Amino acid sequence: MGILLLFLSQFSFAQNKQENIGTEVVNVVKPYAPTISDAFKVKEVPVITNDENAKKESVKYSILPFPVASTFLPSKGNAEGVEKAKQVRLFKNYATLGLGNYGVLNAELFVTDDLNNNEYVSGMFRHQSSQGGLKDVVLDNGFYDTAIDLVYGTNEKEMAWNVNAGYQNQIYNWFGLPDNFGNTLTLPESIALVNSINPQQSYNSISVGGDIAFEEGILNNANLKFNHFSDAYSSSENRFLLTPTFKFDVMDEAIKTKVIVDYVGGSFKSDYLGTNTTPLKYGYTNLGIVPSFEMIKEDWTLNIGAGLMYSMGTENKTNKFYVYPSVTASCKIVGDLMIFYSGAVGDLRQNTYTDFVDANPFVSPTLNIKPTNELYDVHAGLKGKLASTVSYDIKASYIYDENCALFVSNDYNEKSTNANYAFGNSLSVVYDDMKTIRFYGELKADLTKGVTVGVDATFSSYYNKIQSEAWNLPAIELNSTLDFAITEKWFAGVNLFYVGERKDQQSNTDIVYIVAPDFVPITLDSYLDLNANVRFKYNERFTAFLKANNITNNGYQKWLNYPVQGFQVLLGANCKFDF
Repeated sequence: MGILLLFLSQFSFAQNKQENIGTEVVNVVKPYAPTISDAFKVKEVPVITNDENAKKESVKYSILPFPVASTFLPSKGNAEGVEKAKQVRLFKNYATLGLGNYGVLNAELFVTDDLNNNEYVSGMFRHQSSQGGLKDVVLDNGFYDTAIDLVYGTNEKEMAWNVNAGYQNQIYNWFGLPDNFGNTLTLPESIALVNSINPQQSYNSISVGGDIAFEEGILNNANLKFNHFSDAYSSSENRFLLTPTFKFDVMDEAIKTKVIVDYVGGSFKSDYLGTNTTPLKYGYTNLGIVPSFEMIKEDWTLNIGAGLMYSMGTENKTNKFYVYPSVTASCKIVGDLMIFYSGAVGDLRQNTYTDFVDANPFVSPTLNIKPTNELYDVHAGLKGKLASTVSYDIKASYIYDENCALFVSNDYNEKSTNANYAFGNSLSVVYDDMKTIRFYGELKADLTKGVTVGVDATFSSYYNKIQSEAWNLPAIELNSTLDFAITEKWFAGVNLFYVGERKDQQSNTDIVYIVAPDFVPITLDSYLDLNANVRFKYNERFTAFLKANNITNNGYQKWLNYPVQGFQVLLGANCKFDF
């Protein structure tokens, strides 16, 4: 091909002399035979075989200092002061002694000691007494109350238990003679009769018992107590109470069951008129079971249960079966700020001579003892917080009791053959079916550091079936407290309580009344009692105190014919210590 092109080129140059040599088309034809090269896959990550490309370069940093002129002078920082509360030392033992007017003596001693890591023993001694001295009271009006309690216990990993024993001696006087006592007698006869009265009554109580609690197992806890109570008039009473609580699961629900074995039995030597020839005996055995389970769903907590009780009268041969509601519920309406709660519960309350004396030591040793059947107590209320330091609780209740026990003054005459408690200077117990509507309100607040205040009020309306009044029960009760710290060592407190009017009844059976005395209740005036105290904390061990009670010097009557002591001052000290 190259030779041919060269030849043509030479030929063209050789023909330059001719003006037109014509044209000619030359077509060169060659067959095309395409081929396909082998296919290969390109690797996603190529292999770099050059070691120099993989070598990491070392990078070095350096700071070139350059002075900067500045007139800024930072102020010195002050650490923020954090007030650290001083850890309060806790003492295991303490002793208190106080002396006051009316010959008042108050003493208290508590001691405890750890035998080892698990075992401990403790003891408590208490004494309160007064020499009396009430104005215009002709009979001895002092009192004496001494008690001692001993405890031995152990705390282990899966179980805790203790046994305890106690003794108490109380001396009171039936000094509450009626205002018109002796009106049916001549003055010498009246003086002689008053001088012949020995108003002293003595009560003695011996108790033993124990408690046990398990961390795991069906038996959750159990309480056992036996108490023997007697007085100076040959009255005697035994009380046995056993209350184990079981807990077990049924279909993923925890069932809590309380079992009750409650026995009381006793006797009084005489009835009020002294007409009996044999001691007056009483006895009741109450057997009960109260199963319940708890349901929690969102803001609701519901406890559903029922009480089943069987009461056997050992002396009057009266046996009866009772069924009580045991349902409570609560709901957080606004977190802890407002909680609604309600319930319907009932109970068979075992009344005892011991409990009546604790509530009113001026009862005669001639009481009628029987249990109170609380058919139901239906209540609803709201509780919560108005602020972070202010809490409240308001509740309304409707209660129905069969055989509700009421204290009422004994009728009397002025015969010298009467017992020492049968001159209108003692009270008895009567029973009645009673419905009660009650409203309760409570407010507590921590106003500032070291200042706390509390106020509560109870308003009650009573509806009786037989008795004309709810004897000795007030319609209004108010109570308020104020405690505050004056300095780090000085503290003070004030307590004010108010009790509204109560009704009682009493008659001299030697007098012929124009109007039946049962329809002429006696009104006991309402009273206001103001108390205050001041405490000086010398150090963590010693504290001195001064208490003033009944500051208004109001000799009000808590019970008919029983005025209280007037303005009282008590000066004393408290000492805390360890062995």
